Amino acid sequence: MTPPWIRPQKDGVILAIKVQPRASRSEIGGVLGQELKIRITAPPVDSAANEALIEFLVERLDCPKGSVTLLRGSTSRSKTILVRGMTPIAIEEQLVSG
Repeated sequence: MTPPWIRPQKDGVILAIKVQPRASRSEIGGVLGQELKIRITAPPVDSAANEALIEFLVERLDCPKGSVTLLRGSTSRSKTILVRGMTPIAIEEQLVSG
C-alpha cells in the first residue's frame, strides 16, 4: 500500500511535501500527517528553498531535473510535486529507505 503522501497519476506521481527551510542539513524528516517532511538548508527567500527542494529530490531520486516539477505551493511550506518517469514504489524506496 502506498503512503498517503504519494498519489499515482496517469502522467506521473504526485508527492505531498512539507518543507522546513533553514535546517542545519538537507534531509528527509519523516512523515507528518498526509505529507513527507523534508528539511532544506536554503532560506525561503527568492525561491531558494523551492530550488533546493527540487535539487534535493532530483539527487535522492536519481532522475533528470526536468522530471521533477513544483505544481503548487511556491510560497507555502506545503508543496505539491509532480515526478514523471518513476513508479510510486521506486519513489518511496528512494526517499524513505534510501
